[in-house]
Amino acid sequence: MTESHPGPSPGNRIAHVESPTERRNPATTGIDRMSTADVLATVNAEDRSVPEAVGRALPELTRAVDTATGALRAGGRVHYVGAGTSGRLAVLDAAELAPTYNIPPGWFVPHHAGGPDALREAVEDAEDDEEAAAAELRGSVADGDFVLGLTASGRTPYVLAALRTARHRGAATALVTGNPEAPVPDEVDIRITVDTGPEVVAGSTRMKAGTAQKLVLTSFSTATMIRMGRTYSNLMVSMHATNAKLRGRTVRVLREATGLGTQSCTQALVRAGGDLKVALVHLLSGAETAAAAAALDRAGGHVREALTSVGPATP
Repeated sequence: MTESHPGPSPGNRIAHVESPTERRNPATTGIDRMSTADVLATVNAEDRSVPEAVGRALPELTRAVDTATGALRAGGRVHYVGAGTSGRLAVLDAAELAPTYNIPPGWFVPHHAGGPDALREAVEDAEDDEEAAAAELRGSVADGDFVLGLTASGRTPYVLAALRTARHRGAATALVTGNPEAPVPDEVDIRITVDTGPEVVAGSTRMKAGTAQKLVLTSFSTATMIRMGRTYSNLMVSMHATNAKLRGRTVRVLREATGLGTQSCTQALVRAGGDLKVALVHLLSGAETAAAAAALDRAGGHVREALTSVGPATP
């Protein structure tokens, strides 16, 4: 449990958190006497348990992905909420989706306790600011959105206040936590518990707990993008080619997907006005680029669905 003992000001508040991440790890009590090689080997050994812990949470993560996909398809948005390490990881994941999948502006919205300043320097008391969380979510979340909160302890006031506000505004909510002992808040529809146990350094949740959150976020957002038709097979066909490397990647993706040469793929991209999906449907089906674009529009951007109306897809 958590016991709060208010001091004369919020900055003096004390919270005692009971969580596996706060306990001493019996495998690392002598870590300060180890050689550098042994320290690194010990950290590495502990890290190996993280993917297994994430694997045990896949049923709940599946529910979160399907809920988020439903929200996006209905015109809603996905919000991430976190403080400290959790918030920074959430901002990073959201920021990387635009160049990777060329998502519409506002599809994924991160909310980090303390705002932009807290991304570079710790603003530790920001995680206790429930009023700031409520105000930010009131101004951003709408009925039909999906809000994913992240907190290793399962109790961060900023995150729980954000989820509570989101729920009141009609959004579906989920919570990623590393603490199986924390109670399930009423404002949480889906609880994703990833129990990574005691950290190598007690309470340093930027380690295993943070790694687990990173794995959850990338799995969640990648699966959501796949469900939203932002890939074809395992290829990134929705990327926005903003530099030479990405322009080269678009040609390589077309070559991989079609088996055609560089010249044919480059010419198809030119005819498609640089739109990789249009070029892909055009090359796979033989349809003119205008027909390929229209098929994609009818299919909501899903390449395989578009191909069913204009021609066969390759495996």
